[in-house]
Amino acid sequence: MTERGPGGLILGYADQRPRIAADVYVAPNAAVIGDVEIGAGSSVWFAATIRGDVNYIRIGARSNVQDGTTIHVTTGGHPTLVGDDVTIGHNAIIHACTLGDRCLIGMGACVMDGAVVEAEAMVAAGALVTPGKRVPARQLWGGSPARFMRDLRPEELAELGESARHYADLAQAYRSHGQQPR
Repeated sequence: MTERGPGGLILGYADQRPRIAADVYVAPNAAVIGDVEIGAGSSVWFAATIRGDVNYIRIGARSNVQDGTTIHVTTGGHPTLVGDDVTIGHNAIIHACTLGDRCLIGMGACVMDGAVVEAEAMVAAGALVTPGKRVPARQLWGGSPARFMRDLRPEELAELGESARHYADLAQAYRSHGQQPR
């Protein structure tokens, strides 16, 4: 991990500075603040905010935080942990929770404090995963509050990895076309 400020607003908070892998794409108007680590091949898209000021945030490799998303933490409570190959849709709110590897959080969804979305699970667009709720692996949850809808089909499980790969490739295309300051 290297500490750098290539794109967007990369800010320290207190004595903590973001640690961002060298090949991460951070859009010019995204903000990454405080005790945040972002793994290799990940991307933070336009107008996203990742704020690790009162607790820490860890984002794994090849995960994507899409446009307008907010990721934050709780004072003295839960950090936010995002696994590898995670897709977080546009305008999601991810707050003091855990997202397992290869899960997908739909556009406009909200995942609250202490919630856990297990590996290869999917939260539907607009869903509200309430505090402390656990979304089991390989299930689709939706609604407000979110509830079990059905098990994911094999083709949907395959799409989870494909979504992460697509965004990793797109981020590298942005970097190679000079869309990120050096």
